[in-house]
Amino acid sequence: MSSAGTSIAGVEFVEHGGRRMAHVIRATASVPISTFFSDANESFQVGLLAHEAGFVEEPHSHPAVERRINDLQQFVVVQRGRLEVIFHDDAGRRLSSVELGVGDAIVLMHGVHSVRVIEDMQCLSVKQGPFLGAALDKVPARAPR
Repeated sequence: MSSAGTSIAGVEFVEHGGRRMAHVIRATASVPISTFFSDANESFQVGLLAHEAGFVEEPHSHPAVERRINDLQQFVVVQRGRLEVIFHDDAGRRLSSVELGVGDAIVLMHGVHSVRVIEDMQCLSVKQGPFLGAALDKVPARAPR
C-alpha cells in the first residue's frame, strides 16, 4: 500500500505497477478544509468536505452533462463488521490487501479485487449505472487466486 501523493491523515492510496487501484478513507480521516484527492480525470471525484458551523451552501444542482465513462468504479462504506479487500493482478495473483472496519471507506478504481468477510458485516456500496448485468459488470480474474 502506498500513501505517496497525499498528506491527508487517514487517506491511503493502493498502487501497483504505477496504477492506482484504490483510495482508502479511514473513519479517522480529517481535513481542516474541503479537500479532493482524486485525479480530475477519474470517474468518481473523491474528497472530504469540511466546513465550520454556520456555513451555508447556496441552493444548487448538478445538471446533466454528457460524459464518457469507460470504467466501473465502486465506493464502499463499512457500516458494521470488518472485511478485507484483496488486490490482485490481472491473472488473479494476490498483490496486497487492506482491512476495513466500521466507518472506513474505499473507492475501488481499477484492477482486480476480492473481498473476505472477517466479521459479519454490512456496507453501503455505490457504483455507476446503469447496471448492464453480471456478464459485463463483474468479470472473474483469469486464474485462481
